[in-house]
Amino acid sequence: MGTLHDRMQDDLRLKNYADGTVEHYLRCAGQFVGHFKVSPLEVKEETIRKYIVTMASTRSPATVKMHVAALRFLYEVTLRRPELVIGLHFPKVPHKLPDILSLEEVRRLLEAIEPPKYRAVLMTAYGAGMRISEACSLLTTDIDSGRGVIHVRDGKRDRDRYVMLSKVLLATLREYWRIYRPTPPVLFPGERAATCVSDSAVRKALHEARGKAGLAKRVTPHSLRHAFATHLLEDGADIRTIQMLLGHGSIRSTARYTQVSVAHICKTRSPLDRLPTQPGGKATR
Repeated sequence: MGTLHDRMQDDLRLKNYADGTVEHYLRCAGQFVGHFKVSPLEVKEETIRKYIVTMASTRSPATVKMHVAALRFLYEVTLRRPELVIGLHFPKVPHKLPDILSLEEVRRLLEAIEPPKYRAVLMTAYGAGMRISEACSLLTTDIDSGRGVIHVRDGKRDRDRYVMLSKVLLATLREYWRIYRPTPPVLFPGERAATCVSDSAVRKALHEARGKAGLAKRVTPHSLRHAFATHLLEDGADIRTIQMLLGHGSIRSTARYTQVSVAHICKTRSPLDRLPTQPGGKATR
């Protein structure tokens, strides 16, 4: 995309989009330009629409939604030609409940992660319910052992928050520090100086650990965040507290964990058990 790529990247940065979103949007726009091999301004509205319609027949709704969002940004913001994407609509993405790891599965997974730096990153993600990007970008000054909290900076939608610093996690981080001696301010450095460890490197380590741990469930770094919230709920934490710890803007995002918590579901009494008699007239008590 050349100059257009740089312009779109600048526009995304100016609007303060997350690094991951910037990367996805630029990749989608690059695929679009590469497909037609002409300037996007030369592609007609109906052609753009057919491009997305064709994609919808072979790709998942979530993937199509990302491409639609990228093209709408490209034409509406960078090229200032919103009329060319007026016919693009976001597809309805099916809502599917995530697989939830049990406490034992989390233990097996964390024990299988190598090297220790990646284990420390993922233990932080699970122990504090952090997004993987948040855990990777932590600074040494974000760990407040005196108060027992971690300061999560620049979370989703630029929200800061505090999360708990567990005693087990603190001990793990101290052992990690003893081994690696990272140069401040970055807590988990990457391959290059003064950079944070990459999400992709952590994901790869987690994928390898899943196989070693013999887990059949699909596992991603976000699986640990799901497990954190579900395990808190099962341990008696209230939804509002979990919402604050996760940094959710809406309580509705947090409430979905009541749908995946087996313990929470089993504690709820079925109205069938309250009937004075069972079908057929037999008394229940």
